[in-house]
Amino acid sequence: MASLSRRGLAAAFTAALAACALSAGAAPPASAATSASCTYNIADHDARVDGNGVNYRTGPSTSYVSKGFLYDGDSLRVYCGKGTWYYTKLTHRSMSGLPSGTYGWIRKDMLATLAG
Repeated sequence: MASLSRRGLAAAFTAALAACALSAGAAPPASAATSASCTYNIADHDARVDGNGVNYRTGPSTSYVSKGFLYDGDSLRVYCGKGTWYYTKLTHRSMSGLPSGTYGWIRKDMLATLAG
């Protein structure tokens, strides 16, 4: 009996996973990128980092883990924010080697420019 319920559970999980994959379709446009932590939106602005060794974090405070470091001139796309933090995506490989397309959080005073 236990093996039947496991089999049924596995089949249901596989079907749900397949349905999700089929409904996903094409990736959403970059402007659709959001984070559940954001409290305000910014209309997709480009920005450059102003500083060296700036932590690129997993969430909007210093209590979140750093994904790596950003350096003066690294390019970001800003999507939304929470308090003094912006949710962003790297538009090019960072000087420290983080890949283009990496999402993360940066304090807004660590940006030199914010242009639409």
